[in-house]
Amino acid sequence: MKKLLLTLLCLPLIGFGQNVNIPDANFKAYLVGNTAINTNGDAEIQVSEATAFNGQIDCGSLGISDLTGIEAFTALTYLHCPLNQLESLDVSKNTALSHLGCDYNQLSSLDVSNNINLYLLYCNNNQISSLDVSNNTNLHFLSCHFNQLESLDVSNNTALASLNCFFNSLISLDLRNGNNNSMYTISYYFNLTDNPNLTCIDVDDTTWSDTNWTVANGNIDVQQYFSSNCSGTTSIQEHTTNKELLKVTDLLGRKTKGTKNEPLFYIYDDGTVEKRIVIE
Repeated sequence: MKKLLLTLLCLPLIGFGQNVNIPDANFKAYLVGNTAINTNGDAEIQVSEATAFNGQIDCGSLGISDLTGIEAFTALTYLHCPLNQLESLDVSKNTALSHLGCDYNQLSSLDVSNNINLYLLYCNNNQISSLDVSNNTNLHFLSCHFNQLESLDVSNNTALASLNCFFNSLISLDLRNGNNNSMYTISYYFNLTDNPNLTCIDVDDTTWSDTNWTVANGNIDVQQYFSSNCSGTTSIQEHTTNKELLKVTDLLGRKTKGTKNEPLFYIYDDGTVEKRIVIE
């Protein structure tokens, strides 16, 4: 009799535990209203429904401030949640994700270390100060512009084709992924501008980068230059190609004839820029 009573008491708890906890009313309304997810048509999302779903969740512009419950969707491949009010996002359990768009929120951090299948990551227009994509070796498209990033290392991202990281606070950027010459060169897909504190950029091949990623094309800022080893470089490597010097500027962009012990920028007609320091 006692065993039977204990079993009966536990049944309500077991039933309750089968529902996914979704505290945000807007997010819950979206999920419950999605018949591909809410297959039994009730007012809850069961754990079994969440784990079975391997499609897309597209919940942008719904006034969502909390995405708790997303962790139950372990087979989810596509999450698009831009233009909401998210201050945090936990996708550590969503290991099947190939597309993640969480742009235009209020995120201060983002951990994608468990999302090794990521093909596309749009996390732009947030407040992210640090982003580690070293585990995301399948990543092709990365948009992280309009954040507060100070450094970015994509040297492990050998499949990377597109990088938009403009309007940040970058100080260091390592692009040495062994695949630079397969990356986009038009500014719509490759843009590092408006990073005023970024000067030297690590790349695979400085000659290729100087030719294809230029100020004229809108890829880089005037003070930025390429090196195969920024940590051991004080000026850009000299090039033997024929080009005409247009002007020499100081750090403020003012024309100058050149002074010693001051970094200067030599701007050429092919769009390349050389940083030189004459030390006396």
